[in-house]
Amino acid sequence: MAINEISKNSGTAGDGDARAPLGLKALLGGTLTLLSLAQAADIGSRLGYSYYTEQFLAMVLGLSLGLVFLGKGAAGRRRAGRLQQMLDPVLGLVGLALSFYVAWAYPSLVGRAMMLPWDALVAGSLLFLLVLEALRRCVGWVLVIVVLAICGYGLIGHLVPGVLQTREVAPARMAVYLAFDPNGLLGLTLNVAATVVIAFVFFGQILLYSGGAGFFNDIAMATMGRRRGGAAKISIVASGLFGSISGVVVSNIVATGVVTIRLMVNSGFRRTTAAAVEAVASTGGQIAPPVMGAVAFLMADILQKPYSEIVVAAIVPALLYYVSLFAQADLLAAKQDIRPIEGEEIPSVSQVMARGWVFLIPFAAIVAALFWFNQRAETSALWGALAALAIGLTCGYGPARMSLRNLWDCMAETGGAITDIVMISAAAGFIIGVLNVTGLGFAVTYALVDLGQGNLFILLLISAAVCLVLGMGMPTVGVYLLLAVLVAPSLIESGVEPIAAHLFIFYLGMMSMVTPPVGIGAFFAASIAKAPPMATAIESMRFGWTAYIIPFLFVFSPALLLIGDPLDSLLAVVTAVLGVYAISAAFIGWLHGPAGPLLRLAIAAAGIALLLPPGIGGEATLWVNGAGFLALALLWHAGRNVSRRRMAEAPGR
Repeated sequence: MAINEISKNSGTAGDGDARAPLGLKALLGGTLTLLSLAQAADIGSRLGYSYYTEQFLAMVLGLSLGLVFLGKGAAGRRRAGRLQQMLDPVLGLVGLALSFYVAWAYPSLVGRAMMLPWDALVAGSLLFLLVLEALRRCVGWVLVIVVLAICGYGLIGHLVPGVLQTREVAPARMAVYLAFDPNGLLGLTLNVAATVVIAFVFFGQILLYSGGAGFFNDIAMATMGRRRGGAAKISIVASGLFGSISGVVVSNIVATGVVTIRLMVNSGFRRTTAAAVEAVASTGGQIAPPVMGAVAFLMADILQKPYSEIVVAAIVPALLYYVSLFAQADLLAAKQDIRPIEGEEIPSVSQVMARGWVFLIPFAAIVAALFWFNQRAETSALWGALAALAIGLTCGYGPARMSLRNLWDCMAETGGAITDIVMISAAAGFIIGVLNVTGLGFAVTYALVDLGQGNLFILLLISAAVCLVLGMGMPTVGVYLLLAVLVAPSLIESGVEPIAAHLFIFYLGMMSMVTPPVGIGAFFAASIAKAPPMATAIESMRFGWTAYIIPFLFVFSPALLLIGDPLDSLLAVVTAVLGVYAISAAFIGWLHGPAGPLLRLAIAAAGIALLLPPGIGGEATLWVNGAGFLALALLWHAGRNVSRRRMAEAPGR
C-alpha cells in the first residue's frame, strides 16, 4: 500500500530535491560518497597507495563545504540578497581549495606544525571560520555558539580561578592544533561520519530505491492492520524499521508519516495523537538495535568495546520503549473504540513475505560481515548495500525497480544527506581539540561531579537537562557526538558503567527531538497532521515517557543492560515489561475498561513497584516487585470482571 508515495516522500536529510538530482550538487555529492565508499572498501591500500587518513578526511570536508555553499543552498540563494548570491560561490571555492591543499600538503604541514608556519595558520584559521558558517547554515546558531563559547573559554581559561582553570594556549597554537592534530578537526568524529555513517546512509538509499520502504510498509500493514488500533501499530512498526537505518528522525517522519499519519486520522485517532505516535516511533528507531542510526558503531569506537556488546546492552531499553508505545496505542484504541483497518487492500503476511523476503538478505549480509567475517562496520554496510543493489536491479518490490542510473542518484543523495552530520562532526572535533589541548575536558568533568556534590542522582538530573538542551534539532549522530564529548566523561568519572553512561546521554539527547520547546520531530509530524505543534510535543512526551525514566534505572542497575548476573537481568526485564505496561495503562486510563482517578493511581503504583530493577534497594526490591505484581494481578482480574459485567448488562445482550 502507498509504496510509491513513501518512496517519493522519503527525502534525504538534505534539501529534499527530486529523485534524480542533477548539476553541481549531484557532482559534489556523488564524488563525496564515491570517495567515502572507496575508503570503506580500502581501495587505496589494495592498489598499493599509502596516505594519511587525515588527507582523506580533508577531501571529505572540502566536498562537504562545497555542497553547503555551492549546492545545498541553491534554493536559499535565490531568496537571498545579492551579497550572499555573490559570496556563496567564493566561500564554496575557498573551502574546496583550502581542504584540497591540506590534503595535498598534510605530510609537510603536520611535520612543521610545532613551528606554526604561515600556511598552516592561514589554512587552519580559514577552515575554522568556514566550518562554523557551514554549521550555522546546516543546524542554526545554537551549536555555533557552543563551539565559540568553548573555544573562547579555552583561550582565557587560564585566567579563571578554581576548578575550571585550564592551561594557557596561544591563539596561533590553538588554530594549528584544531586544524591538523588527529584529536581536532580531522579526528575520530569526522572519520566515523566519513566512513561508517556515509556507508549506512548509502545502504539506506539503495534499500529505498530498490523497494525496501514499500516492503517495510507492507509488512507493518500485514502484521498490524487487522488488530485493534491497527493504524497506529502500523506506524510504530514501519517507522521503527525504517528509522533504525535512516539515522535522521525528521527524514524518517517525512518518509513514513505522509502515509501513516493520514491512516491513523482516517481510522479515528485525533490528529495530535497521530502526529505524536509517528514522532515517537520514528525517534525510537534511532535507539533500536542493531544499527541505532549508525550510533552503535560510533559508540563501539569511542568506548573501544565490541559492537556486539553495544547492541546487546541496547536491546532491553529499546524493547521497553516500544512495549510502552504499543501498549498506549492499543489501550487508547480500546478506550476510543477505534476498530481495526477495514478493506481488502491489507495483504497477508505470507503474501508480503513471498514478494519481499529477499529484503532480509541485505541485513543478513551485514550481520554475517560483522560477526562471522569480522569486517569493519563500514565494510559490512557495503556488503548490505551490494546485496540491496542486486535485489533492486533484479526483482525489486512491486513496481519499485532500480536502474544503474539510480545508483548515481543514490550516491548524489547520500552526499547531500550527510553534509549536516559532517559539519556537526567537524564541530565536535573542534570541541574535542579544545578539551584536550587546554585540559578543559578534565576541568568540566570535575566541575560536573562537584556540582552533583557526590550525589549521582543529582548529577544525572543535571546531565539529563544538559542533554535535552544540547540535543535540540540535531541529527542522531550529531546529538551523540556532542554529548559523548561534553557529558559522558563526568558520569563515567562518578562510577557509572561506561556503556550505561553513553546510552544515558544518547537516549536523553534523542528525546530532545520531541521535547518542547524545540521538539523538531514532533513539530514536523504536527505539520503533516495539521495538528497544534506544542500539543503534539506534549503528547509525544507522554507516549515516549520510558526514554526519560529507563536511562536513570539502568544507570543504577546495569541488569537492564544485560550486564552482570543473568538471573538478575531476567528478573529485571520481566518485571520492567510488566511495570511499563501498567504505567502506560495508568497514563491512558484504561484496563479492561475505563479507569477512574483512584484506579489509575493504584495501577501506576503497581507499575512503579514492578519497574524498580534489582540493583536499586538490594533484596528489598524483590519484595517491592512481588507486591507490585500481586497488586497488578488483582487489578487486572477486577477490571476483567467489571468489563464482563458491563458487557452482559449492555443493551441487546
